[in-house]
Amino acid sequence: MLKRELGVIFLIGCFILASIPTALCVTAAPTVYVSGDGTGDFNCDGKDDHVQINEALKFVADKSAYTTVHLKGPFTYVIDDTLLIGSDTILEGDSTAVIKLVDHAGWATMKPLIQQMSSSGNNNIIIRGFEVNGNHDGNNESDGKGYYNVIYFLYCKNVTVCNMYMHDGHGDGLRIKYGEKIKFYNNTIYKLGHDGLFAIDCQNVEAWNNKITCRTNSALRIWNTNKVKFHDNVIDSFYHWSAGGPGIQIEKSAAIMDNIEIFNNLIHNTYGPGIWIFNYDTASATRDQGKNVHILNNVFYSTGTNPSIAWLGGIVAGGFNNTNIENNVFDSAYNAAVVHMYITGYSSSYSPKGGYITTLRNNIIINTQKCTKDSTGGYGVINCLPSTHSFVLQNNCLYNNLAGNYKNCTSKGDIYVNPLFADQKNHDYHLQSRGGMWNGKTWVKYKVSSPCIDAGYSASDYSNEPEDNGNRINIGRYGNTIYASKSKH
Repeated sequence: MLKRELGVIFLIGCFILASIPTALCVTAAPTVYVSGDGTGDFNCDGKDDHVQINEALKFVADKSAYTTVHLKGPFTYVIDDTLLIGSDTILEGDSTAVIKLVDHAGWATMKPLIQQMSSSGNNNIIIRGFEVNGNHDGNNESDGKGYYNVIYFLYCKNVTVCNMYMHDGHGDGLRIKYGEKIKFYNNTIYKLGHDGLFAIDCQNVEAWNNKITCRTNSALRIWNTNKVKFHDNVIDSFYHWSAGGPGIQIEKSAAIMDNIEIFNNLIHNTYGPGIWIFNYDTASATRDQGKNVHILNNVFYSTGTNPSIAWLGGIVAGGFNNTNIENNVFDSAYNAAVVHMYITGYSSSYSPKGGYITTLRNNIIINTQKCTKDSTGGYGVINCLPSTHSFVLQNNCLYNNLAGNYKNCTSKGDIYVNPLFADQKNHDYHLQSRGGMWNGKTWVKYKVSSPCIDAGYSASDYSNEPEDNGNRINIGRYGNTIYASKSKH
């Protein structure tokens, strides 16, 4: 009897001990695997694979203990219908797992490859880690017309899209409307048919560490969207008649847009301008609520290569007030580094009251070129809207701009000297310094020092610059950063 009781106690003890890891460890809920080789919980054969993937997504959505659908690679999952993802769901995959749109899909416009399950929106969605091939050449549709966006979400909150490779499509990478708390990072996007990220009527959007080559429109775009941070992205366009517009597009036709930051990006060889900021809002309540865009510590080079348009430059802006452009480098921009202008088709019904001010401070502007289309421009800074817009120019360095430094604007505080970059030809815009310049690995000393060191606006913050910093900010990309060249004194 005693042995039997001891045996029961022993078995109960073993059961309790076996349960301890599950009870005490905070682990992810079970993952459902989709495979193409028969080893998954749901298995595909390379045809109509949306069926099995949607079964897996529904299984996770219906069972609260499950959170993740994982696509196993190496395998290409060919889909002929939209994948539907629910709330509190992760759709992830191996880097060798590929979602590919079927040839000749024939879907209606605005039908995406991935969408939320509920028409009223789903929350807490993560999409990460795999490849999406939009099969551009296998589908005879027009780019930028709403066909075959990779992801299109409506009314969704807490959305993360990261570590994805999305390429060769007809539409957007992530298109999201009426969303909140959107994170878009570590993605590689190549030759999609519209925008890499397009946020419409959204709040709290952040995009960073993305590498985006544009085909038709922009890399990052917001429309009537506020509380935005775009930073540490690398953006360019391939050179082709279809290569489209700006690197970053800030667009307002309604709503309040007064909290937008664009910093630490590399924007180069864009077909349109590097950044396009414009406002065609005619509503009395919101028309003047486009303001406070801050563009800081970016590099722009060879922006505006399109030979068919004249609205080109590093930054083209109109209808936004208190735009602050600080500590950037503009090298070899077509038309101008920064220009105030409206674009035909976006300003015909918009008559601003005026008083729009853009401040350029501590920037380096060099080698501006004329437009390819009509050989106009070539100035450092141009104001095409002098009756309603004005520039405040403080402690910028302008040098070797083809047509001159200014058109319809002036400055008393800028300097006009060679900035002495480390290697302008190879786009290294650190400043040479006798005190020490960061070369990416260590501090090196030059025989000369850039005149842009300790030459920035006297009230600008310099606290992030290493000692000796001369108690004053440097002009250029690395001003008030830990990589600022040290004082020449």
